[in-house]
Amino acid sequence: MANPPDGDRFPEAKRGEDAGAVFVLESKGEWWHAGYHLTTAIVGPTILTLPYAFRGLGWGLGFFCLTAMGTVTFYSYLLMSKVLDYCEKSGRRHIRFRELAADVLGSGWMFYFVIFIQTAINTGIGIGAILLAGECLQIVYSSISPEGSLKLHHFIGMVTVVMIVLSQLPTFHSLRHINLASLFLSIGYTFLVVGACIGAGLSNNAPQRDYSLESSESARIFSAFTSISIIAAIFGNGILPEIQATLAPPATGKMVKGLIMCYSVIFVTFYSAAVSGYWTFGNKANSNILKSLLPDEGPALAPTWVLGLGVVFVLLQLFAIGLVYSQVAYEIMEQKSADVKQGIFSMRNLVPRIILRTFYMIFCGFFAAMLPFFGDINGVVGAIGFIPLDFVLPMVLYNMTYKPQRSSFTYWVNTSIIVVFSMTGIMGSFSSIRKLFLDAKEFKLFSSDVVD
Repeated sequence: MANPPDGDRFPEAKRGEDAGAVFVLESKGEWWHAGYHLTTAIVGPTILTLPYAFRGLGWGLGFFCLTAMGTVTFYSYLLMSKVLDYCEKSGRRHIRFRELAADVLGSGWMFYFVIFIQTAINTGIGIGAILLAGECLQIVYSSISPEGSLKLHHFIGMVTVVMIVLSQLPTFHSLRHINLASLFLSIGYTFLVVGACIGAGLSNNAPQRDYSLESSESARIFSAFTSISIIAAIFGNGILPEIQATLAPPATGKMVKGLIMCYSVIFVTFYSAAVSGYWTFGNKANSNILKSLLPDEGPALAPTWVLGLGVVFVLLQLFAIGLVYSQVAYEIMEQKSADVKQGIFSMRNLVPRIILRTFYMIFCGFFAAMLPFFGDINGVVGAIGFIPLDFVLPMVLYNMTYKPQRSSFTYWVNTSIIVVFSMTGIMGSFSSIRKLFLDAKEFKLFSSDVVD
């Protein structure tokens, strides 16, 4: 476990001795590098679940929630960046979410609360990335060799080996070229899927479109809050301070440009995927729209090469996502295991890095193989983790830092967001846990089929 801040809560003076800060969170990047990291952290294959989220909300509420979540998260990340800038100008540059929260709120327990939530989210995403990448490989394999003997856990093992190799890139900044490629991959598979959905919707084999919601009022309410939790988790990014830490100081103002780059990609990809998928499949949209285009019965609804290329793009981007969300774990490990005086590639630091990062990836790979129903667990983690970390805490930090007058518009906007999303998080947690229990009968450890 990482150390909490010392008595003065400002660890800047000791950062030169902190290998997690000096090595993993090396501060050499430009604003566009932050844009690449942010895009990889937010714009991932989870956007392929947006038609499924619309299925629980309908057209009007779906558009409203997607737009509201996008607006609120951009505003939230902007406020957090302003708080980080304020602290930096005051001589207290924070490079970790947990340190920022502990400093601004003056609380040692907040340090542990944030690191617990961050660890749950980041490890969950690491496991989910390996699981989805394994599923992508299984899809490609099944199309080539329908009677093949390889199972899902074999492909998860292959993905884990690749992740072990890639995880040896020593710093967050060293992922910048991988994350630029990730940005183009996300645009690429989005356009492929959007084109496939439109083509399927206009074809002679177009599925019957039904946009009706659940028949009972209680089921509609639970489905709506589950969908809201899904959208919140898709927009979630629990590592913004760590991403801002990769910027060469002074970092003031640079993060805003990175956010604008990221949200430009979000606007293009999120809306096009949600609209085209829901328009084509309505309330029959699968939790992964690729599966809707490849129904279990009947012919594929898009050319094989289009779907195959889309799956390959998704697979490649999942490696980048797994790497990005592993950085917090790596900086925590190296804070204790590495010696900053001996250089990043010295044998003293290289051997522990290889061992610890290998074991971390094996841990994630093992749980990905054991729990192929991790989507339901991630729904719970999203509601319990992403909403407080991304929709609530930044508003609290801003209000505590800048202390806007209680009669001001900013104060009331921030307070309203805190109240609304706290309630949404509670309801989303209940609905996600309910779905977890409803799906429990389908859960099988080390199964070769992923539960939606």
